[in-house]
Order: sequence, then C-alpha cells, then structure tokens
Amino acid sequence: MAIRRSIMVFAPLLAQYTLAQAGGYGPAGGLPGASSYVAPAGFPTSAFSSYYPVPSGQEPQPALYDPVLNITYPLNLTNPDTLPDAPSTDPLYYPQPIANLSTAQQHTIINNVVQQVSEIINGSFIQGNCSKCIAALSVAKSAAQLAPRLVPDAMVQLCTSSGFHSASTCEEDFEASTFGAIWTQIFALADVSGLDGQYICNSLNSAFCPAPGVSPLNTTGLFPKPKPVNATKPCPSGERVKVLHMSDFHLDPRYKVGSEGNCTSNLCCRSDADNSALPMGEVSYPAPLYGAFECDTPYDLGLAALQAVGPLTGTSKDKPLGWTVYTGDLVSHEPQAQLSRLYVEYAENSVWGMMKQYLTGPVFPVLGNHDTNPEAIDAPHSMPGPLGQQMSWNFEHVAGLWQHEGWINSTAAQQARLHYGAYSIKNHYGLRIITFNTDFWYHSNFLNFINTSNPDVSGTFAFMIQELQAAEDAGERVWLLGHVLSGWDGSNPLPNPSNLFYQIVERYSPHVIANIFFGHTHEDQVMIYYANNGTNQSSDTALNSGWIGPSVTPLTNLNSGFRMYEVDTGSFDIYEAYTWYADVNSFPALANSSSGPTFKFEYSTRETYGPAAGWPDDAPLNATFWHAVTEAMEDDYSLVSTFNTLEGKTSVKSPNCTCDACAEAKICYMRSGSVASGRACPQGFGSVQSPFKGKC
Repeated sequence: MAIRRSIMVFAPLLAQYTLAQAGGYGPAGGLPGASSYVAPAGFPTSAFSSYYPVPSGQEPQPALYDPVLNITYPLNLTNPDTLPDAPSTDPLYYPQPIANLSTAQQHTIINNVVQQVSEIINGSFIQGNCSKCIAALSVAKSAAQLAPRLVPDAMVQLCTSSGFHSASTCEEDFEASTFGAIWTQIFALADVSGLDGQYICNSLNSAFCPAPGVSPLNTTGLFPKPKPVNATKPCPSGERVKVLHMSDFHLDPRYKVGSEGNCTSNLCCRSDADNSALPMGEVSYPAPLYGAFECDTPYDLGLAALQAVGPLTGTSKDKPLGWTVYTGDLVSHEPQAQLSRLYVEYAENSVWGMMKQYLTGPVFPVLGNHDTNPEAIDAPHSMPGPLGQQMSWNFEHVAGLWQHEGWINSTAAQQARLHYGAYSIKNHYGLRIITFNTDFWYHSNFLNFINTSNPDVSGTFAFMIQELQAAEDAGERVWLLGHVLSGWDGSNPLPNPSNLFYQIVERYSPHVIANIFFGHTHEDQVMIYYANNGTNQSSDTALNSGWIGPSVTPLTNLNSGFRMYEVDTGSFDIYEAYTWYADVNSFPALANSSSGPTFKFEYSTRETYGPAAGWPDDAPLNATFWHAVTEAMEDDYSLVSTFNTLEGKTSVKSPNCTCDACAEAKICYMRSGSVASGRACPQGFGSVQSPFKGKC
C-alpha cells in the first residue's frame, strides 16, 4: 500500500501538470472543435432586445419581456441595489381548519400548544430527543388543524425561545412567507406519530431522530408487463450526433461587481454581503466582473459560456447540435426572504431565452429544486383542495416557455402542466426523452414528509412507468432526465422513492433506457445502476449509467463548465464525452483585460479512463465501461485522484483525494445509484466543494 499511497500523493500534481502541458486529457482522434475559446471582453448587447440603464462597470439589466405572462419584468426585481427587504406578496396556502373557531378560540389553542410543546422540550417526563420531537409534533398537529394561520408565528416563537436557532434563522425557516405555511400543511396532514414524524424530526435536526431507512417495496403489479426474456437493445447505426449537457446555470441578475466576494453568510457578490471578520463596509475580495468561487453566475459569465459552446463543440447554425439536455436549476441561491414567484419566472425566461439564441438544436430542460418558490417545494396533486395546485403557476409558465421556444409540442406542454414540469417526447432523431421532477424525492421538499411510506405520492413514477412501457412496446430508446441525483453518497434523495426508481431502471434497462442524466451537485460525477438492486456489482450486472453534469455556476469553490457527448443515432449510446471549463481563479485578472474568460478543453472521458479500463475503442461508454473504470481504480488509486480533480472541474480549491479511505469512498459512490447503496459507503468524501470531512 505504500507505493499506492505515494502515487496518490503526487497524482493530483501530475494531473494538473498534464492538463497544463497538454491542454487537457485529449482524445487521440482530435477535438470536436477549438481547444479553447476566449470570450469577448464586452457584453454581447445583441443577447437581449433592450436594457435598463446601469452604472458603469456593473452587470447588464435586460428589460425582459415574458411572452407567456405578457409582462416586462421591472428593474427593481433584479437591481443589485434594491434587494427585497420585505416578504413577497405571493399567495400563502394553509390547510382547511377542521372546525370553525373564533379568533379568540384559535389564540387560546395556540397558547396552550406553545405551553405544552415547551413543557415537552424542557421537561423530563418524556425521555429521548426522538420521543420528545414526536410528542411535540403530535401536539402541534392540533394547532395546524384548528388554527393554521397562527402556526407560523408560534413556530418562530418556539424556535427562538428554545434556542433552537438564532432569531434570524428562526424567521428564515418558519415565517409564514418563507416555509411556515408549508410546515403548517405538513403538521396538519402528516402522520406525525408514525414514519412521517420520524422523517420530520430528522429533517429538523439529525440529532432528534435517526434517518429512516428504506421501507419494504411491494412490486406486485408495479409494471404493466414483465421484463422481456433476453431483451436486446438496438444495434448502433455508426452515425454520431453531438449532444450538449448543461446544468445548474444559477443566473444571478443581482450580482454586484465590487461587492464582497468572500462573505460569511448567504450568497456572496451581493450588495448586502459582508465578511464578519472585517469592519462593516470593508471588502476582503471584490467581486470580479465574471464571477467568483462563492457566488452564482453573473450575466457576463453565463453569456461567455454560451458563446463558447459553438466554437468548442464544432457546431453552428449550419452544423447544429443534435440537441441539448439541461438538467435543472436556473435560479440563484437566494435567501428565502428574497425569493418570489416573479424572480423565479424571470430566471426561467432569461436563461432559456439565452439558450434559444446561442444553442443550436432543441433544448430539453428539467426543473431543479431552485426553480420554484419556496425553494425546493413542490406539492403533489393528491393534497386536498387548493393545496394540490399551489405550484401550478410554475408548471403553466415553463410549459408555455418551452412550447414558445419550439422545444416541445402542445402534447408535451400539456403533460408538463399536469406532471409537475415533466414530459415525454420523441425527438427528431427518434430518441424518446422522458423527464421527471426530482423534487418529489429531494429531502428539502418538506411536503415529501406527508405519507412517506408511499414512494410515489405525486404519481411521478407512475407516469414514468407508463411512458417507458409505451417505449418498450414501440421499440424506442429512452433517455431519462432529472435534476437531483438518485444516489451517490445517499445524502440528497429520500430512500423510498429512490428505491422505487432503482427498480424502474432495472426493469427497463438496458434495452429501453440508454442513459440517465442529472445535475444538482455542480460537480462532474457518475453513478452506476446494477441488476438485483445492486446486491452483486460486476461488469455482468451493470445496467445503466447516471451522468451528473458539471455546473455553469462556480458555487461553491468550483470552476465553470459544460459537457458534450457523441451519441450513436441508432442505439443512442454515448461513445465519447468532452468536458470544458473556465478557470474562475483567473477572473480577477480580467478586470482591465481586452478579453473575457477562456473556456478550454479539460478532458475526454474515453481517453482519460479507457486505457486503464482496457476498454475497446469501438465500445460505448456505458455502465459496463464505468464499472470497468471502478475496477481499474481499485487497482490504481491514482485514477481516483484524477477523477477527483475533474470532479471539481480542475478547480484550485478542490481538496486532494490522497488517501485510501477517500479512494475507496469515491469508488463506492460511483457504484451507488440509490440512497441505500450510497449510505452504505464511507461518508465524508462526497463533494469537493470544501475540505473532506471523512477520516483518512
């Protein structure tokens, strides 16, 4: 092991040297386009039809017209100097009270509940944090059912008086206009004394209750037909098409050049950002024009990335991309108090409008957890009355925009309105693309804590199965597109829907589902799905791959990047993947430069991993390939170190993976397509955005 460890210590340096000297891990057959693209220094004013005036040196402020809403967004929505200082006026939704009580009666109930919950928290008659939390929820349920509109204020009061959080955090988490109304719905409708309560308590604080595991899944009748015996996938055509994968744009139209780029709370590069180590008003790291490691994407960086796509991929209007997959998250990482429906709709309109102008071929987008308000919240239609339609404003908007841009037809648009932004469409090459809203397994969508024993409360996976079965019957190949990944280290989704998805992937792979794509982590990662629920992980049982796309945003401590696949038009397998990046560490030096950011070739997936995996030149980069890569990593941990470098898009901020424990964890994550498998891996090495928490 001493030799292996010494190799791992020097591997990151060697990888950096190789990239610097050779311009990336390059394919022997040459690049698809230019090796690098230097963006113009000036903002491309042709990107939008009109602009609001802004101070010299600041980001542009397009006067955006929304063709679906038939409005022009006002300047004060995105002006960096007029950040919201009051809650939005968006509608709030509460459960219907089960009794018609007077205001005085409701206040009496709330006062009694607050007193009882305080006694439970501070008393000793109930032992154990989990038991106390469940008991408190049971008391709170009556308040949510009888006096729902008074619950958020009571939550803020209890949160503050108990010292659960600081006063500002209590308001951020539980005020009616942030998440208070959502929590009220949960208390009223969840089985707080059962499994739902355990999920709720674990979400509030992991020290309250342990994270629940996977519940037994009854697959009887789950699928309309059994998996065909000896099912085979179509043969390759030998023809290739270029497909772009972009993810996590996170446009920040409120980005303020020169503001604090190294802040100590909330989103940096904002007029209200500060560094608590400095006197008020002083700035430790002025936000560069093109972005910073602790900030989301300013217009100048986003447009530079989009301008780079054509030259780097070798595509143009005459030689267009086949299509683009966009795996979610358009909106910046706003504090909830500064988020609104209108701000979400602005980002949707702006980013997809820019993509329409700069990307050739259709774009097939999915919604991310930030693409809604409140952040990450989506409601299943099964909730009673208006609660089941409380997020329909967003699905109406995106369906209209996607159809307006010509990316989906009216049938798919109607599906998107009904299925939470999800749709199924056969593209012009014959590939069926099925998207789904991963908020319905994301742990931060608190409404998922209602009826947690049901892995498909929203019907999302019933729709997916329906469309996959139709595709199998028609002999079609499918790509699945989502946002929040189904596995990796098991920290993002809830276990039950993740388990259900794994069964779906196994049932329809590899003969129907060709590939699966996610975003969310902002990092360059991959997952492998195996037969038999991953109980036997081998090259023979590897069924499918989950490609997790690199983000455009640098947040946090990452470079900006995107990827292109070379795809066979018969099998729709991937035969090559190229990734490009821009060095965010170089952005401060561009302040007075005659050029903008440089996006350059980072690596070829086949050339970087293929030789070590012994992979044939004419074989697709499928699940068997990726399993072979993990086997090669087991033999040579320096390959894991290379993967770790590329995971952060070659960022100078990424921690090195230089110990056996880190390498073993990364290999385990790559083989984990579900929560259960990811949680079974060593923890603490899942992200390169901060120093690893795992022990070497």
